[in-house]
Amino acid sequence: MNDAVTPSRSSSEPGSQRAEPARYDFAKAEPRWQEAWSAQGCFRSPDVPDGTRPKYYVLEMFPYPSGKIHMGHVRNYTLGDVVARYKRARGHQVMHPMGWDAFGLPAENAARERGVHPAKWTYQNIAAMRAELQRMGLSLEWEREFATCDPSYYGQQQKLFLEFMKAGLAERKESWVNWDPVDNTVLANEQVIDGRGWRSGALVEKKKLSQWFLSITKFAPELLSALDGLERWPERVRLMQANWIGRSEGARVRFDLATPVEGMEQVEVFTTRPDTLFGMSFLAVAAEHPLAAAAAARDPKIAEFITEVRSLGTSEAAIEQAEKRGMDTGLRVKHPFTGETFPVWIANFVLMEYGTGAIFGCPSGDQRDLDFARKYDLPVPPVILPPGEDPATFRIGKTAYTEDGTLYNSDFLDGLNSAAAKRAAIDALEAKGAGQGVVNWRLRDWGVSRQRYWGCPIPVIHCEACGAVPVPAEQLPVTLPEDVDFAKPGNPLDNHPTWKHVSCPNCGGKARRETDTFDTFVDSSWYFARFTSPKAETPLVPEAANGWLPVDQYIGGIEHAILHLLYSRFFTRALSGMGHLKTPEPFAGLFTQGMVQHASYRTQDGRWLSPEEVEATPDGGAVEKATGLAVTVSRNDKMSKSKRNTIDPGAIIDRYGADTARWFILSDNPPDRDMEWTEAGVSGSSRFTQRLFRLVSNNLASLPAPETLPAADAGRDLRRATHRTIAAVTEALETFAFNVAVARIHEFANAIEAAAEADGAARREALETVTRLISPMMPHLAEELWSLLRPDEKMLVAQLPWPESDASLAAADSVTLAVQVLGKLRATLAVPVGTDEATIFAQAEADENVQRAIAGRPIRKRIHVPGRIVNFVV
Repeated sequence: MNDAVTPSRSSSEPGSQRAEPARYDFAKAEPRWQEAWSAQGCFRSPDVPDGTRPKYYVLEMFPYPSGKIHMGHVRNYTLGDVVARYKRARGHQVMHPMGWDAFGLPAENAARERGVHPAKWTYQNIAAMRAELQRMGLSLEWEREFATCDPSYYGQQQKLFLEFMKAGLAERKESWVNWDPVDNTVLANEQVIDGRGWRSGALVEKKKLSQWFLSITKFAPELLSALDGLERWPERVRLMQANWIGRSEGARVRFDLATPVEGMEQVEVFTTRPDTLFGMSFLAVAAEHPLAAAAAARDPKIAEFITEVRSLGTSEAAIEQAEKRGMDTGLRVKHPFTGETFPVWIANFVLMEYGTGAIFGCPSGDQRDLDFARKYDLPVPPVILPPGEDPATFRIGKTAYTEDGTLYNSDFLDGLNSAAAKRAAIDALEAKGAGQGVVNWRLRDWGVSRQRYWGCPIPVIHCEACGAVPVPAEQLPVTLPEDVDFAKPGNPLDNHPTWKHVSCPNCGGKARRETDTFDTFVDSSWYFARFTSPKAETPLVPEAANGWLPVDQYIGGIEHAILHLLYSRFFTRALSGMGHLKTPEPFAGLFTQGMVQHASYRTQDGRWLSPEEVEATPDGGAVEKATGLAVTVSRNDKMSKSKRNTIDPGAIIDRYGADTARWFILSDNPPDRDMEWTEAGVSGSSRFTQRLFRLVSNNLASLPAPETLPAADAGRDLRRATHRTIAAVTEALETFAFNVAVARIHEFANAIEAAAEADGAARREALETVTRLISPMMPHLAEELWSLLRPDEKMLVAQLPWPESDASLAAADSVTLAVQVLGKLRATLAVPVGTDEATIFAQAEADENVQRAIAGRPIRKRIHVPGRIVNFVV
């Protein structure tokens, strides 16, 4: 067991030999301890928590199997592993599973580009990444592993979808989508770049397609209100979710058309600012609005404009960045209060997906409306007077006034504040039958249809006679065909000659399978629940799911703060409503870690260089090794392949060991902040691992037997340092302050080294304690040190309880008080804990600075806040 620690010897000069310092051989030790953990089943959890100990479910967001792990993975899984190991030591039954988010376009693109089947590419990548993650020594329960592309997983997902259909939570309806006419597929907003498909480069079209939707909007009110109860979620994530759900109170306003168009007599608008109706300048509709279609039918120029608008993405970012453009339809609507008519425009910044697809433009109170009005020379009547402004002189310039104020130029609303005016406007609209007060939601139902092969087939059969028919349960899973042709553009499932042709389960007639597959967000919206019973023949086993859920600690990137988390919350509520789960929320605690960054290097001719291709210069710069020419160094860039500033975790583990990588990841910054990966930093962490190893190795010969108790007051200073460190590291780990835990252990190592002559039993206690304290962070080294300190011990450190701090030893000897005169700090005073108040006053008053501040004046009042301050009032 101890073969890695035998000191090596070398000749230093002819005729003499000296012993080299003991050195930790991580390359031998780390695989050995990983095998030991596996052999003893250290990380297995029960199928159902048995109640003898509290349960704790730790989960990191599972990765996409791209082929190699990156430093973001190292940070994410190291953080989760520290939590899992620490909670086990604290007496919890811990579940810490692992799986793969394995469907998606990258595998399909690989099939096209490399001529390999997506399944083969995916499972090869999984094998490679699994091996790399296992080298990190993560305390994962690999027995629960699955990939979302396994039929055993997605077949259960198909069962859930059919339950969603039965419960009225899934439906097929028409919607506008981004359509790539070359790849013949729907594109997400993020895949439309400058109006073109991200892969084909083709101009994207807006197209109306029948799509499957999940009815997330039915849960909008409770998804919003429940955010207040997620106390262990970051505040910014809760705010992002609240903004995405987007509850807004306002009014639906009906504008009569001055001239009805093809059966349309009114245009309905939702607005949050009915108080500004008298500031109306125009009405604008989306390019997909029926009124726009009617106008296009009689005017080719309008039809051409609509085609241009449809080439833009529909994301809010794309809309905000695009130039505001519009076209007058020639139609007009009547103001509901005044009867005055206003022009109807088609505008590229109005989205059919939000509100009603129509807005009334109030340029004085909305910046987007103002930009549009200025561009097309439309009037800008002001209706909200800011506090302190004179109505005779106030004007709107380049900036709209969007805050509250006092209404003017607004008929019966004049003189009211904004809140009162909103209510009065709604009352008037309702009285006239021209509108009503409503609550609107920004959230829209979740379109889950994707026109691609590598995804979970939607388990529906289309029959001309029977409509959309659920696939019978006995025919599940609907598996993907293996003989697909990726050479043709479009969806390989739709192009397959036989797969889609089936008989209708209802009437037996000719029918076809649904050839769309699910959005991969569906796969990741319930995987955390499947981990509780990953091999079951049903989607969930209630006893296991309700025993383990919710996830106690979920860890992942802030980039998933909205959609993934929101969809997971929706799924959990839906499953709860259908009787599968008791918990409505999936994640009790959420932690979002920062990114791993690295300096990037660019030559004068614009080439990016890898860190291996540059050499640092004494002035803090760098040169290209091959040419000796100076390069531009950019600090704190996100690691990316495009900038070639990535670091291979495998190479780091080869060179320094997994524990060194873990230690540096934890030591640099608070884990919720970005961190910079530096060679100097990881080298320093490597030196510390060797230092700890020497600290134990060099003390072994002078230590008493295990379990030897220190004599009374023997090695008291070291013992106090030991128990204070236990308390400090425990607090740091409880609060995710892992960098603080690292710092306290560094300080403790210094204290142990300085106490080389201390009592042997106190030194053993300190060395055993530091070994156990590092175990969540450097688990391999901890096992190695424990095997040195206790060679006959059969228990692994991974199986030991967390050390307990002795409060009497951890307590401070003295306390430092701030001494004030008339509330101003004049001195500090260190006194032994328990010093009586009279003595504290006397010592504080005797201080020279305090005496000068008192200046001989009588003290009228003495104030003592124990442990904090003394204040003299003169």
